[in-house]
Parts: sequence; C-alpha cells; structure tokens
Amino acid sequence: MRALISVSDKTGIVDFAKELDALGYEIVSTGGTLKVIKEAGVNALDISEVTKFPEMLDGRVKTLNPMVHGGILYRSDLDTHKATVKEHGIERIDLVCVNLYPFKETIAQTDNFDEIIENIDIGGPAMVRSAAKNFADVTIVTDVEDYEEVIARLKNGANDMDFRRSLMIKAYEHTAAYDSMIANYMNGRFNGGFGQKQFIVGEKVQDTRYGENPHQKGALYQFDKHFDQNFTAVKGEASFNNMTDINGALKIAASFGKEPAVCIVKHGNPCGFAIKEDVKASYEEALKCDPVSAFGGVVAVNGVVTGELAQKMNEIFLEVVIAGDFDAEAVEEFEKKKRIKLFKQNAKHLVTAKDPVDFKHIDGGFVFQDSDCICDNEVKNAIQKSTKAADEQEMKDLEIAYKVAGLTKSNCVVYVKNSAMVAVGMGMTSRVDAAQCALKKAREMKLDVEGAAMASEAFFPFRDSIDAAAEAGVKAIIEPGGSIRDDEVIEAANEHGISLYFTTVRHFLH
Repeated sequence: MRALISVSDKTGIVDFAKELDALGYEIVSTGGTLKVIKEAGVNALDISEVTKFPEMLDGRVKTLNPMVHGGILYRSDLDTHKATVKEHGIERIDLVCVNLYPFKETIAQTDNFDEIIENIDIGGPAMVRSAAKNFADVTIVTDVEDYEEVIARLKNGANDMDFRRSLMIKAYEHTAAYDSMIANYMNGRFNGGFGQKQFIVGEKVQDTRYGENPHQKGALYQFDKHFDQNFTAVKGEASFNNMTDINGALKIAASFGKEPAVCIVKHGNPCGFAIKEDVKASYEEALKCDPVSAFGGVVAVNGVVTGELAQKMNEIFLEVVIAGDFDAEAVEEFEKKKRIKLFKQNAKHLVTAKDPVDFKHIDGGFVFQDSDCICDNEVKNAIQKSTKAADEQEMKDLEIAYKVAGLTKSNCVVYVKNSAMVAVGMGMTSRVDAAQCALKKAREMKLDVEGAAMASEAFFPFRDSIDAAAEAGVKAIIEPGGSIRDDEVIEAANEHGISLYFTTVRHFLH
C-alpha cells in the first residue's frame, strides 16, 4: 500500500504519517512535508524517486507526472487499466493526503502580485481531483479534522465506499472553494470585484430544523469561521428565522461600539432600542417603545446579561437573547423559561463580521453589491442646514435614529428621545406613511414624542414630513438630503425652529 502526502497546513501531519507507516503504508512525499515527516522519524520516499524526474521550475512542477496520476487514477476493476500500469511500471497510490498552498493567507499578508501568483497551487488540486474521481479505489484526505477518523477506519477495516464517498465530496468542495477564492481575488484586483462570474462560498455550521416554514429545509453557513468563533449556544437551538432576526438586532446594537445598547427585533424589524447607563436600563427603555411587538421577539444586548437583567426579561416571553455574554446568575434565571434561546459571542460586547460584500437572491439569480456601512463619522460630519443647531443630547439622538433607520427596511422614519427609540415606521411605500405610522404607534403606547429627534434613511421629497414632525414636537431632524425640493424642506425646518442636518449618504434597505 502507498500513501502520497503533500500538505501546506502541517497540523497533525507527523502523527498521521506515523500511523500510516505503522499500518504498512509506503509514504511518498514532497518538499517541506517530506522534510518534516522524515525529521520525525517516518520512512518516506521523495516524489522524484517515483516520478524519476526532479522538481523543476522552482517547484512549479513536481507531481504533474503519469507515475503519480496514473497511480491515483487507474481503476482496479478494469483489466486494461491494470495492463497499462503494469506495462509502465506504475504503482497504485491508495491514499492521497493533500491540502493546498495558503493563497488566502498570502493575499492577507501581501499585495506583491508575483508572490501571490506563486501561491496558486497547481499540482495539489490536480492530485485532489484525481483521487476524488477515483474514490472507489483511493482514499482522499483534505481536512486535518479527518485524520483521526481515517486512521481509525483503516485500523478497523471500515474504510468503506460510503466513507470514501463522503471524503470525495469534501475534496471537491475543497478545490471548488480554492478556485473560487482565486477567481474572486483576481476579479477584485482587476475588475473592481464584478467579474463575469461571482462565487459565494460558505461553510456549513449546522442544519436548522426547517427554513422560514416547516415545509422548507434550511441550514446555516458561515464565512471565515465567523460563527464558530463568535456564536455559542447557551440554551436552545437557533432556527432559520431566529438567525435572520438575530442578524438584524445584532447589527443595530453592535453599531454603537462599546455603548450599552439594546435592540429588540420582531420579524426582522426593530421595535425597541435604547442606550442608557447600563444594559438593564437600556432594555427597560427599549421595551417601552413597543412591548406588544416585543412579545416573542429577539433581543440583542451589547454587553453582559446579569441575573438582574434576566429577571426583568423573564417578565415577558422572549424567544431569543443574543449578548456578548451571560453571567452565571442570568443563565440560572433563564432556566425558568423553557422556550427561551440564549446565544453569546464570548465577549463583553457584540461584534459583527464586517462582510465586505452583500447579495440577495432574486428569481433566476442574485444581485450583488459592496456592503453598506453607516460610518461613525457620518452623523458627526453631517452638514447643518438649519439656522438652529442641535444640542449635545439631540446630536446623540440623531445618531441613534439615523443608524437605526439605515439598518431598517425602507421606507423608514425613526424617532428617538433621550437616547431611546420612541417610534418607528418601516417598510412603507410612502415616507409620509412611515412617519405617520410611527407617530400613531407612539400615541397608542402613550409615548411622548415632544422634543424627539427624527431620522430618515433617504431624503424627504416634500416639506409635508417636516410640517408633520413639527406638529408632533420634533426638535431635530437628520436625513441624507438630495431632493430637488431640499430648499423647501430647509425652509420648513427654519419656520418651525427645528435643527436640520444632511449627511449626503442614502441608506436604502430593501
């Protein structure tokens, strides 16, 4: 039996090679891998002893040889294949262990194109694909995490067709993801990120019980191990809908750095938000905005949930709480609620992945774009358009209102008072309707909007929204500006003594 080992990630490779050696495999290896395993006392042949050719062209060519690929690809059930390899002195390679040049690590460390080009693997993917194609005869190993199981199955005679098939699928996923990464990088470097093909590759984290509805299948996938590193289940299992709601709540709460922000979301839309002196006070204020909608909602806490806060949360039914962390008293308190689900990021504050791109499925394809970002200085650098300037608290309220609006379905209008959201209208076909819907809900909840700040994620096309805001008692407004009637909007703000700021950046979310 013969095993070919050639890996860039050498984690666990010495022990794996030793186990194969002990099982009677003749080890064939290349370059750095050969050096590592031989120094560890493993008997191994240099690949050039098999190919009868030295590595050449600075290592670009070393395994691209019939002695390698013939040994991997020939079918043991075909007499013609057996005759051919016997005629040419080709020996079977029964196991191939390969992972690829560190292209991702290289592009993260350097912009030197020559170095980047040299870290595009050629022989590795070819061997992986050959071994995967012939999985009926060959075991292909591309994942460090599989070493232990592979050895156990070889020892127990359980390296069956089903197991080799699963390794085959993983191998093609490995090479497909690798080539996709290279293509996306090249398009990013030379075509502004928008080439003729766009590849979106995620790694499966877990199945969900179902999708949006029970008749749909669903699963969670991740980029760059984000959920492995930043998402831990404390209690319960996240559903498909939980994950989309968590995403909406977390992005809003996390957009305020280390401030004790709390965001409550229902069906993807915020129904409560506040930043007070601590997360408990923030939650209490956020809940006042719309406690009816908050029932069964998702809460994102930009901090550590304490036992005291957990007691407060347990006063109503919440489906999910996502937080930086939970203290022991909080976990104990939440045990009283069977249905609540708890997830943490193992940190004092929430973090986001800051994905550079965004995409959305449409019938027959998808639309793809750079990710939107409401930068911290966007509100700070907003242009004062009114005669009256906002005071310090009003500027804070404007910042909160604008960030929440930009992360909420358009058309959206948000009202914030004393660092707490008091009204929100979202997903409306008219910006006037959004503003009026928000105020109507505030009146129903007996919330005082007098003195609030108001934000819109896109410009107000007419002064009527400003007039309505003035009637409600709004004292400060922030919007992108850009309407052909901006002058009328500014004039209305001055007439009513409202502070008005333009950011010049629109944040539609559809």
